[in-house]
Amino acid sequence: MARLFGTDGVRGLANGDLTAGLALDLSVAAAHVLADRGEFEGHRPLAVVGRDTRISGQFLEAAVVAGLASAGVDVLLLGVLPTPGVAYLTGILGADLGVVLSASHNPMPDNGIKFFARGGLKLDDAIEIAIEKRLTEQFDRPTGGDVGRITVYPSAIDQYAAHLVRSIDHPLVGLRVVLDCAEGAAYDVGPRALEDAGARVIPIHASPDGLNINDGCGSTHLDAVRKAVVEHRAHVGFALDGDADRCLAVDHEGNVVDGDQLLAILALSMKDAGTLAKDTVVATVMSNLGFVKAMRAAGIGVRQTKVGDRYVLQAMQVSGYTLGGEQSGHVILTDYATTGDGVLTALQVLERMVTTGHSLKTLASVVERLPQTLVNVPDVDKSRVEEDGILAAAVAEEEAALGDSGRILLRPSGTEPIVRVMVEAATQSDADAIAHRLADVVRRQLAL
Repeated sequence: MARLFGTDGVRGLANGDLTAGLALDLSVAAAHVLADRGEFEGHRPLAVVGRDTRISGQFLEAAVVAGLASAGVDVLLLGVLPTPGVAYLTGILGADLGVVLSASHNPMPDNGIKFFARGGLKLDDAIEIAIEKRLTEQFDRPTGGDVGRITVYPSAIDQYAAHLVRSIDHPLVGLRVVLDCAEGAAYDVGPRALEDAGARVIPIHASPDGLNINDGCGSTHLDAVRKAVVEHRAHVGFALDGDADRCLAVDHEGNVVDGDQLLAILALSMKDAGTLAKDTVVATVMSNLGFVKAMRAAGIGVRQTKVGDRYVLQAMQVSGYTLGGEQSGHVILTDYATTGDGVLTALQVLERMVTTGHSLKTLASVVERLPQTLVNVPDVDKSRVEEDGILAAAVAEEEAALGDSGRILLRPSGTEPIVRVMVEAATQSDADAIAHRLADVVRRQLAL
């Protein structure tokens, strides 16, 4: 059977690939793996469940809750809440597991199920495999008073917002901030947290109707926030994705500030404060070479992992690092969170602006991004990327020509028959030319 779990939970077309039946079965299996470990003498297992604003989240939430309760797990319903908010409450409420119904930045028809273990931690591969295995196993269903209780938890947003505000020490008075909420899970808590921290907030795309999440807005569609920042003469803008576990930024001139630049700003801030553990930041292999060079020039080490915030977090946990993230805007600050948190990232960047007196444009300028080209090559045998000699020779020839002025990365997609060809070079024309030359080799050599 093909793996159900992708790089971030189980995701697919709601009521197509991801049915109520599958959601119920997954929640039962997850309850057995994450809660049924013989540790509950006199203790009833507890789960927290939250979701984003997709209309399909309503029936999927009902299915997940039914599954958990049928497995003897008590459930607290958090309602609409960002993924990092669910992770936070999983930890502070002492829950045995957390569940989020969200497909993040995907279009509205999709949805997904993400699980957190105790402490609000993402699952490793071994636990996901164990959950998939339990899907086909029989189990004794509790009856009578042993079934789970379901309770609405009305203070979820208040607690999470207060936690976010406590992450900064300096009020954000005087800053005008545009926040694109992507019609998603942070439409309420996002503006609230920034306002409680002292900023004047101009929220956009903060009126979700269940159908408009990520529709031409949020971190994957930055034109709206760029326009709003200029129109309102704001100091800065932030764009979240549907479940608000990541954000990208825009400076006062409407220039995009990506995840690499945000990560660099926070790395320098934490180094100055003495909170950057081992003076090292964790990033992925997709981070721009300009970011790596900027960090090294500042005396900050860079540990690079596979693409995916779960791999960033795993590296941070193993080595005790306190900051990591991705170019896409997932930023993990382990002093305050166990996963990427877009609103938390925005607050930390805004505090850096306040304490230095610098604009976001000035702070972001520490990273001189190399021109980068990414070409997706579909309908190829991605499993042969590392074994094809002709392709390897072509890459080696291009790398030799680039020298230290750029780099090349060929990466199989984790979910599709696609090979991603990424090239960085001194000029955009060089990056484009090399990327397309290598993409042609991939098509010829790895054709299905």
